[in-house]
Amino acid sequence: MTVATLAYQSLGVVYGDLSTSPLYVYKTTFSGKLSLHENDEEIYGVFSFIFWTFTLIALFKYTLIVMSADDNGEGGTFALYSLLCRNARLSILPNQQATDEKLSAYATHGSVETWQSSALKSFFEKHPRFRTGLFILVLLGTCMAIGDGVLTPTISGSRVLSAVSGVRLKITALHENYVVLISCVIIVGLFSLQHHGTNRVAFMFAPIVTAWLLCISSIEAVFWPVFIVATFAAVVGSQAVISATFSIISQCCALNCFPFVKIIHTSSKIYGQIYIPEVNWILMCLCLAVTIGLRDTNMMGHAYGLAVTTVMFVTTCLMALVMIIVWKQRIAIAVAFLVIFGSMELLYISASVYKIPEGGWIPLALSFIFMAIMYIWNYGTTKKHEFDVENKVSMNRIVCLGPSLGMVRVPGIGLIYTNLVSGVPAVFGHFVTNLPAFHQVLVFVCVKSIQVPYISEKDRLMISRVGPKEYCMFRCIVRYGYKDLQQENYDFENRLVSGIVQFVEAEEDTTLKTTFISSCGREVGNMDIEKFDAQNQDPSFTNSKSSDILETKIWKGHGGGAPLKDESLHILRAKESGVAFILGHSYAKAKKSSSIVKKFAINVVYSFLSKNCREPDVVLNVPHTSLLEVGMIYHV
Repeated sequence: MTVATLAYQSLGVVYGDLSTSPLYVYKTTFSGKLSLHENDEEIYGVFSFIFWTFTLIALFKYTLIVMSADDNGEGGTFALYSLLCRNARLSILPNQQATDEKLSAYATHGSVETWQSSALKSFFEKHPRFRTGLFILVLLGTCMAIGDGVLTPTISGSRVLSAVSGVRLKITALHENYVVLISCVIIVGLFSLQHHGTNRVAFMFAPIVTAWLLCISSIEAVFWPVFIVATFAAVVGSQAVISATFSIISQCCALNCFPFVKIIHTSSKIYGQIYIPEVNWILMCLCLAVTIGLRDTNMMGHAYGLAVTTVMFVTTCLMALVMIIVWKQRIAIAVAFLVIFGSMELLYISASVYKIPEGGWIPLALSFIFMAIMYIWNYGTTKKHEFDVENKVSMNRIVCLGPSLGMVRVPGIGLIYTNLVSGVPAVFGHFVTNLPAFHQVLVFVCVKSIQVPYISEKDRLMISRVGPKEYCMFRCIVRYGYKDLQQENYDFENRLVSGIVQFVEAEEDTTLKTTFISSCGREVGNMDIEKFDAQNQDPSFTNSKSSDILETKIWKGHGGGAPLKDESLHILRAKESGVAFILGHSYAKAKKSSSIVKKFAINVVYSFLSKNCREPDVVLNVPHTSLLEVGMIYHV
């Protein structure tokens, strides 16, 4: 039933884009020199060209090859990059590899390693500049796809213009300004519907696309009914790319390539259907600007063509690398794939480049702006992380300074959010030197995005101890996939405390097992402890089911289970005293010795983006009554 529902919805989301192409393709194709030779032979020639393009690129390349390289069900530029990063450690994202441990269930198990694959991996690992170049190529494809998100509604606007312009054939007195006004009203209506979510919008649009397909196959002669259906179908045509743009922006935010924005899940049953208000309205404004500014469907078609063909070529390049590194194929096969499909796509790109003065400059300008935003945001985030790594504080030093600073431990649990997966962040040292007191139990919480689409709940938390046992300090790495929603709406505090208690209990029982076996060697005792270990297979991870059982024991007098250890009781008493969230409110500034370009990127662009994106406490859903922010300047 679910598959049937999704298949029905795909009519309103996916096929709407393809099926409305006749509204503008032929008009754009014969807008140049071919307009002088618009006869039956030329028309059939263009039709043949379109047919074989669909057959070779859409069917053979995408359906049979590219879709086989899905990343646990996810596709697109970032999905291919994710596959490469996991299999060849190509990521330039900060501290990515440290959080990729124990994710074998998500790894791609291909064929036996070949010398070609090993050589290519070694090449990228030895040459960071090529890793950066690959990242920029991914950003180019991603930004062109986002630009497509701007241009597709606009080209749909041009489809609307094409459809609405048909009225002028019947009503010759209708001025062009009225046609543009009608198109703008329809575009505003389209974006106003997005907050209802892909699920409802797809159900609403599917019958329209079905009616349109029936109309173009049976009625290209009855003007008014076809005109009305064509207008609605033109609106539907952009839904696929609007939904894809929301998904791409969400992935970029998760991988620190875009400022944090508000992400709303619009379906409780189908995961991954999201709505981003800020992006929605920005897209609408850009679409209106292009529609009003150009007014020409031919120029819009030229701009649209360059964006789409560039994304296709980037996908081909990444796919060739996936064949060698992930699928362990011979280089000859990957080169053949790159030559066959890349050459066809380069022909399209060359034709689109020829039309840059006639509208092709629009996707270049949009992509440059989006690439600048994404690269600067990633660069600034990486530099801040490097500052944290270089200025890590020794916990022994802080403890030793305790008596001289009059440092005390206060009741409660302190959750200190940091980007570090090891060591003590500089913001904590800054905090205790200005306010020489911290909580009985300290937990350094590090939220990291892993380059897999989703992380299961049992793999969500990775808990370890910081310093000696008497410090009562822990580290918890909270891991998300790039398609997961980075927001804890399921009582994160209690789950975290339950995970820590489970970790402490398992840690102490492991010590008890070693001591017990070495001193007595009794089989019965060994079996009892092994039975306990079977319920706590990996103390570094929090299992959702066992956490729920543990919480029940904690809050209901342990439910008749074994008594908790002293440290566990200490943690629970601290929890009853309250939980405080300590976040660093940091500002990045370029060093005085930095170049003018770097100063502009960090002090102007990155600073502007930081001030206008969502704050970390909002992203992490931190209650304001328990929030404590520590201001700090990062000189990068």
